Amino acid sequence: MSEKKPSLWEGFKAFLMRGNVVDLAVAVVIGAAFTNIVNSVVKGVINPLVGAIGTKNLDSYSSCLKDPCKVAADGTVLSGIPIRWGTVLGATLTFVITAAVVYFLMVLPMSKYLARMEARRKAKEGTQEVMEVTELEVLKEIRDALVAQRGSGHDER
Repeated sequence: MSEKKPSLWEGFKAFLMRGNVVDLAVAVVIGAAFTNIVNSVVKGVINPLVGAIGTKNLDSYSSCLKDPCKVAADGTVLSGIPIRWGTVLGATLTFVITAAVVYFLMVLPMSKYLARMEARRKAKEGTQEVMEVTELEVLKEIRDALVAQRGSGHDER
């Protein structure tokens, strides 16, 4: 009697129903929505703050390695070798803001919650152990008392 191998479809279905695949799918959807929020914060708050010093668009910050640098309005390089460090700075700010928000609003609260749940579980286990030990001690005392009674009863007979 050979075991029936799961079909390809059953294996694929089992893979999709695993918790981590579903969690990953949710994370991707939330991440996509969250990206729009972070981009809005960078464009609406960070860029104007930087604009107080210079330009509101970080993409316009650049340096030229080989003069003369000329870039068309659509971003096509006409001459020279421009280094667009403002674009890198904007992407870095977006990443740092995203990482900070994810850490402080998601990771940190979740880790504190999990630590509290673990502490409660350990406390509950500790209480159960104390109760089990106490019950065991009481049962041992009862046994010892019964043995003592039987022992004294045999002496009298």
